[in-house]
Amino acid sequence: MKLQTVTDIDLKGKRVLIRVDFNVPLKDGVVTDDTRIKSALPTVKYILDQKDTSLVVMSHFGRPKGKKDMAFSMAPIAKKFEELLGRPVRLASDVIGDTVSKEVENLSPGEVLLLENVRFYKEEEANDEGYAKQLASYGDVYVNDAFGTAHRAHASTEGVAHFLPSAAGFLIEKEVKFFAPLLENPDKPFVAVIGGSKVSSKISVLESLSKTCDAIVIGGGMAYTFLKVQGHEIGKSLLENDYIEVAKSFLENTEKRGVRVILPVDHICAAEFKDSAEAVAVDSVEIPEGMIGMDVGPKTLALVESELKAARSIVWNGPMGVFEFEAFAAGTKAVAKMVADCDGTTVVGGGDSVAAVNKFGYADRIDHVSTGGGASLEFLEGKVLPGIKALEK
Repeated sequence: MKLQTVTDIDLKGKRVLIRVDFNVPLKDGVVTDDTRIKSALPTVKYILDQKDTSLVVMSHFGRPKGKKDMAFSMAPIAKKFEELLGRPVRLASDVIGDTVSKEVENLSPGEVLLLENVRFYKEEEANDEGYAKQLASYGDVYVNDAFGTAHRAHASTEGVAHFLPSAAGFLIEKEVKFFAPLLENPDKPFVAVIGGSKVSSKISVLESLSKTCDAIVIGGGMAYTFLKVQGHEIGKSLLENDYIEVAKSFLENTEKRGVRVILPVDHICAAEFKDSAEAVAVDSVEIPEGMIGMDVGPKTLALVESELKAARSIVWNGPMGVFEFEAFAAGTKAVAKMVADCDGTTVVGGGDSVAAVNKFGYADRIDHVSTGGGASLEFLEGKVLPGIKALEK
C-alpha cells in the first residue's frame, strides 16, 4: 500500500484543510484525555512550519445526529487544542455557510481555524457530494490524519479527497506502516493475541490473520465457544450458539494450515459476573457447573509466554478476561507485559487492549499503539478503509 503523504506535497503558501480525530472524552466541559489531540500535533506542526501556510481543521465530536446540538460543540476542544499547540486557535461560527467562508478567507499565514462539529449536518455521514465540495472549498490541499474514522466513508474523511490534492498525515502513515505488513509479509514467527467477549465481533479478524500467522492465542469470553466446540465443559461461561459451526470451521481450517491455536487450559472463575465476585482458580480446562470463566489461569499464561517469547511480530487485539474487575485482571496484565517484553515488532489495536496497556503502564514499550478501535479492527479484517483508499498513490 503506497500512500501519498504530507511530505510528498508542496505546501508553501497553501491553505491546508486537515481532518483530525478530536473525538475526545469530556467531563464538565473539560477534556479528560487529550491523547487524540496530541497524536495529531506532529502533522499540524509540520504543516504550520512550511512557509506561509494556514490551516483549517475539521473533526467530529460525539453523535449530534446531524443537528446543531451545542452540547457537542468543539469549543472546549478548541481550548485544549490551543493550549497543546502553543498558538491561537480560532473556533469557526459553524461548519458551512457564507460566514464560515469569510472566516476561512480572512486567515493569514500561520493562523489556525477549527470548524464546528462536522456532524452538525446529516450530510457528513451521508457523504453528500455538495457538503464535501463546500468543505473542500476551504483548502488548496487536503490532509487526512484521522485514522480513527478512516473506516467511514464520510464527507470529511473520503468525499473531500475527490476535490483536492490529498495526502495522509503522519499518524495515518504510521498506522499503515505497522498494520499493513501484518496482513502482507510479517516478520516470522508472527503471533496474534485476540481476546474480547464475542466470536461474532472477532471471527473476521481471526480468519484474516490466520492466513499470515504462525500461532493465534484466543482469550476472553469468546474462548469458551471454541472450548465448547472441542467438547469441554464451560459451566455458565459466555457461549454463542449461533457461532458453534463457525468456530468449528475455523479450528479445522487453522489445523489444515498448520497454524497453532492456543486456547485456555485453566481458568479464573466466579459464581457471578460482578466486580465483587470471589475469584476461584480452576486448575483444569473443564469449568465446573455453575461457574463462569472470567480470566485465563497460570498454565494458559505459560503457554502464551512460550509463543510470545519467540515471536518476531505480535498483534494484540482484545483482553484475556474481565480486566475491568480487579480480581480478574491478572491475565490481561500478564499478556501486556509479555507483549512489552518482546524483542520483535509489537502492535496493539482495539479500545480495550489500548486501555489495558495504558492502565498497566506498558504503552511506551509497545512499538505501535493504535489510535483507532474500529478502524484497526477493520484493517486487521483485511477490509478496505475508504479514508485511506482515497489517499493511495
